[in-house]
Amino acid sequence: MADTVEKVPTVESSTSSSVEAPITAEKTEPTTEKTKWGDVEDDDEEEAVSELNSLTIKEEEKLDSVLEEPEDSNIKAVTSGDTPYTSASRFEDLNLSPELMKGLYVEMKFEKPSKIQAISLPMIMTPPHKHLIAQAHNGSGKTTCFVLGMLSRVDPTLHQPQALCICPTRELANQNMDVLQRMGKFTGITAELAVPETRGGAPAPRRAAVTAHVVIGTPGTLKRWMSFKKLGLDHLKILVFDEADHMLATDGFRDDSLKIMKDIGRVNPNFQVLLFSATFNETVKDFVARTVKDPNQLFVKREDLALDSVKQFKVLCPKEQNKIEVIKDQIMELGDIGQTIIFVKTKVSANKVHKALAEMGYDVTSVHGSMSEVDRDKIVKEFKDCLTQVLIATDVIARGFDQQRVNLVVNYNLPTKYETGEPDYEVYLHRVGRAGRFGRKGAVFNLLLDDGWDKEVMEKIEKYFGANVKEIKSWNSEDEYKGALKEAGLLDE
Repeated sequence: MADTVEKVPTVESSTSSSVEAPITAEKTEPTTEKTKWGDVEDDDEEEAVSELNSLTIKEEEKLDSVLEEPEDSNIKAVTSGDTPYTSASRFEDLNLSPELMKGLYVEMKFEKPSKIQAISLPMIMTPPHKHLIAQAHNGSGKTTCFVLGMLSRVDPTLHQPQALCICPTRELANQNMDVLQRMGKFTGITAELAVPETRGGAPAPRRAAVTAHVVIGTPGTLKRWMSFKKLGLDHLKILVFDEADHMLATDGFRDDSLKIMKDIGRVNPNFQVLLFSATFNETVKDFVARTVKDPNQLFVKREDLALDSVKQFKVLCPKEQNKIEVIKDQIMELGDIGQTIIFVKTKVSANKVHKALAEMGYDVTSVHGSMSEVDRDKIVKEFKDCLTQVLIATDVIARGFDQQRVNLVVNYNLPTKYETGEPDYEVYLHRVGRAGRFGRKGAVFNLLLDDGWDKEVMEKIEKYFGANVKEIKSWNSEDEYKGALKEAGLLDE
């Protein structure tokens, strides 16, 4: 059996139309680094992928087909073909079943579509169901777009897999499953989770064939189920890539993703592909343009990373120990802090910070890729249930992790590429996006060693995003931290 998910209130805001979170990166250099994510031990098989010539998505050549977008939207839609699309100002405009409408209003407590939802949902649901590349802000409601898209395409009377969602980590797969179960609560639509097996789980060759309508999982497990004929593809209508930039990047899961797409195409060439992420660099855009034929496209317009809802700061610390002192004695002791995520580079750093904060009496948990699946699931659930205040994490949860009460992110270590040490711009953007979800107030503190290299990495990040990250002039000045938290809206005047 695949893992089951306990239903936990999560992700989407009670009002899904709200201020967008930070903007995307567009120029990250390709790298050959092999990123370690949630499915790394799930499948060692790699399929060679031939290099493809660059093909740029040229939006300017299709300006006559740009969709009329909602007022004040910063999302640019470029449609392919002659199908007319009309933005959905209300969920009633989408011709959804009464059961789905009940899930949106009663269970999810939505009021109206967000900007990305208003534009993308008609493009997803309107025949001939063209492919879609959609890039939009963190916290803008992307999860609802593809979950509602999958649910709307399923025939509940046909007990076969009809929708498939691929995620880079088990945490994100769990989260998407929870959203789908809540949104589809009244529909009778079933779903199954496909993530690396925990102890006691049946190996792929001996597990029962999947009969659930929707399957959500990580690429290695899905590929293995397909190879053992446990996941039928004949009736598949829609394939979703969540965090698609990582799923199709050379240092991500490109080989597995292409293998899955190819296997589906052999038996069912008319399936729809949806690619969603907050970041799409030019390398991935070019690759997608060659892989997904003639798609509709949604991209945010370029703007500063630092929005009013999330304030960013940098702190120069003389020694490593000073970082711990800043977290303990300054940041955590001040302000109206809801929940906090502290991002670290290694489990050694995670253990060090954990020990220091636990000794002060904080409810602290840590999560990293070396932990067992059971422990990771338990810790994430406790944090989402607000049983713990502080989560110390490696980048295993940097992408797509939604927790509305998080209003403080601390970068204990800046995100850098493993092999080169250069800044990882996309990961930085995703980390920042964990704070201030759906337009709420939030702050990000970047803790830098005053040794030159950290400062250089921070300068490159600021230059890349055109952002000016404010410096805390004295690392141990309580007044400066109070001023920063007041500016972020986390400390009363």
